[in-house]
Amino acid sequence: MSHGLDFPAGPGGSRSTTAAGRAVVAAALAAVDPVGARAVENETAWRSRYLLHLRRAVEAGVDTPGAWWAIADAGLAAARDRMVVGGGPAEEPAIGLLTAPAGPALATVAVTGRGAPATELVVPYHGNRLRGGELRDRMAAWAAAGILEPSAVRAVEDVIDHPEWLRLDGFTVAVLGAGAEMGPVGPLLDWGARVAAVDLPRPAVWQRLLARAEASAGTLVLPVDPDRADPVTGAGADLLAQVPAIADWLAELDGRIVLGNYLYADGGAHVRLSVAADLLGSRLAARRPDSGLAFLATPTDVFVVPREAVEQSGAAYAARSTTAKVAGRPLRWLTRGRLVHRAYPPGADPGIADALVPAQGPNYALAKRIQRWRAAVARRDGRLVTFHVAPSTRTRSVVKNRALAAAYAGARRFGVEIFEPDTANTLMAALLVRDLAGGVVRHDHPWQDEAHAAVHGGLWRSAYEPRSMLGVAAVLGYAASRR
Repeated sequence: MSHGLDFPAGPGGSRSTTAAGRAVVAAALAAVDPVGARAVENETAWRSRYLLHLRRAVEAGVDTPGAWWAIADAGLAAARDRMVVGGGPAEEPAIGLLTAPAGPALATVAVTGRGAPATELVVPYHGNRLRGGELRDRMAAWAAAGILEPSAVRAVEDVIDHPEWLRLDGFTVAVLGAGAEMGPVGPLLDWGARVAAVDLPRPAVWQRLLARAEASAGTLVLPVDPDRADPVTGAGADLLAQVPAIADWLAELDGRIVLGNYLYADGGAHVRLSVAADLLGSRLAARRPDSGLAFLATPTDVFVVPREAVEQSGAAYAARSTTAKVAGRPLRWLTRGRLVHRAYPPGADPGIADALVPAQGPNYALAKRIQRWRAAVARRDGRLVTFHVAPSTRTRSVVKNRALAAAYAGARRFGVEIFEPDTANTLMAALLVRDLAGGVVRHDHPWQDEAHAAVHGGLWRSAYEPRSMLGVAAVLGYAASRR
């Protein structure tokens, strides 16, 4: 049985991401909203109109936790059912990876650094290193500006007050996509934690990670081809091809395993990786029931937000400058209301923050939605789950998209802060530590779990609906770059 996970081949041999994505969202909605599901099935312009349907897949679950979980259960099942392993006539359902033989076992190399463990939380920010009172002040300023939720301030302050948490004693954080800019590997190692790193067999990535580990206070554990002794050239594993082997390797590690998904890929590969990671988590849980899951959500999605966010957004809209009001009227008129309109109807409780970005595409949106579904279901089922919305960040994968790079450059004019990678990944690693060492905060509804300690960069509390300001931000950003 081949273990390469992929979309199913159609009659002509092509593997349609559009057909799969539409089928998954339709199945998710069918659990509670047959009309919405039928609209997805009849959609003829999926790549441009998927935003409407993914918003509906959030709105349909707002009324009750049961509806939210039904959508998540159905969406996850459909995502797994749509994937196959193998190729051509040898294709088999991907669900078989849960019980398939692992094949050749992966060996383990552990590297413990020479550094001293951190004695306090330090967050880099614009060339400074914020700690103690300065960090508390920065968190409070971000909250006042609507850049993050007040619960994120309290969570980070808990870590400031408990620096001993930073070592994450008793845990092994398994990082899928260990080389990713938004991953927590660097901060966790610096704090003295134990990290199991999973990434492709790319020597440049492993050389960088090993150097970071040797200089840190933590321990880096990596999977290695047993026939290749050199950890630089022999390290790594392909998640799309080695789900059973990686799951079995993780199951043998010491400590309570927390499987973190920090993977990214372009196009349909991102969906494939999200499903592979989901299967990996299930296979790992079968052997290690106490294992947990960790996710970073993108802020450019649809979220349910509390009344306080709606009120701050409304106040910002009412207080916008005379210039903004004068310029906004013709823009709204010329675009039939598509640009620079308010984010929420007055009094919405809760509100719907729709920050889906067309430039990121339906595959990215679906890949991230699969992760949200798994977080909700796993939390309901009693598993340890840490989930946080992370801010828009100037990572290489984002700024290579010229439209997004220009929008990021102009976003500050609309009350949105774009984070640098070192600030974002340290801050999100601190929130991970808070959940694991201090205990996850539980809420009555899954949307409240998602909103807790969110660092959305201002997208939830800005005066304008995010998508309605994106084009204007891009124009302003592009103009600034030409000066």
